[in-house]
Amino acid sequence: MATALSLAAVTACGGTGSGASDPNSVTVYSADGLGTWYETQFEAFTEQTGITVNYVEGGSGEVLSRAEKERSNPQMDVLITLPPFIQRADDQKLLAPTKDADGSTDANYVALANNYFAMIRGTGVAPAPQTWNDLLDPRFAQKLQYSTPGQAGDGTAMLLLLQHVMGEQQGLDYLGALQANNVGPPASTGKLGPKVAKGELSVANSDVQMALAAIAADKAAYEVFFPAGADGVRTTVALPYFMGQAASAPHAANAGKLIDFLMSVPVQQTLAEQVYGTSPRADVNATGPQAAAITKALDGVTIWEPDWTAVNARFDALIDAYNQATGQ
Repeated sequence: MATALSLAAVTACGGTGSGASDPNSVTVYSADGLGTWYETQFEAFTEQTGITVNYVEGGSGEVLSRAEKERSNPQMDVLITLPPFIQRADDQKLLAPTKDADGSTDANYVALANNYFAMIRGTGVAPAPQTWNDLLDPRFAQKLQYSTPGQAGDGTAMLLLLQHVMGEQQGLDYLGALQANNVGPPASTGKLGPKVAKGELSVANSDVQMALAAIAADKAAYEVFFPAGADGVRTTVALPYFMGQAASAPHAANAGKLIDFLMSVPVQQTLAEQVYGTSPRADVNATGPQAAAITKALDGVTIWEPDWTAVNARFDALIDAYNQATGQ
């Protein structure tokens, strides 16, 4: 198993937050990827409400694990993570009814931002890999890495996608063969992009939002691609950031205010421009060069939407099979 990534807590207005002991605060546990958007929006939220935001970031499974361990002494007010980890949190009764954009409370989590699984390859890698089979080439030995299924949302999505494209057992067999090139199992996808940009890796997994944002902001020397299957079809997985209020939130009222703020039209309209995300709200239309870049990246790519409830129901068996196939 991968070593757990250390988690960092920060306050939107600077300094260190006092967490659950401060009645005028709210604590967010989130998967990585939206940090720069949060920084701007949390600051605006604090200016508007006077409520400071304590932010804890890690891999999708890591933030959920932290919330589970704190069940007897809750610290988290809002959880934001990728599927199927939000469904697991709901299963474990960690979430309360959460208002959707239309004000309904028929679910315990809502989509905060649309996103899609992707791979990234260094801009200097030649010939550039185009297919899943290309990634088995010995030239990628110790130059390829993907985040750990069962711990990271993007890594779990990669496992599911390969099984969808190749067949359940064939996908596992492929990942077993890919181990010859795989550096090792990191818990967080966010650590891989910088390694590709520096040339330490040639290929890694990522997602459209995280990768395009890093390319734009950091001039990261890599590009997004979607490997084709044996039939030549390029396929991705819809992988939204989901958000829910903690069932035992120390600051439930503040949590509700923050969720309402993040789901509001003005804030949702900033997703594309600030972090290359798109809004799940039907009344928000992304425009501009960032929205065009998202559309271009997904052009010609088939988008698959798994039944995440069904995935969650077989999650343990899915990860056990992966571990057996790869010797993790």
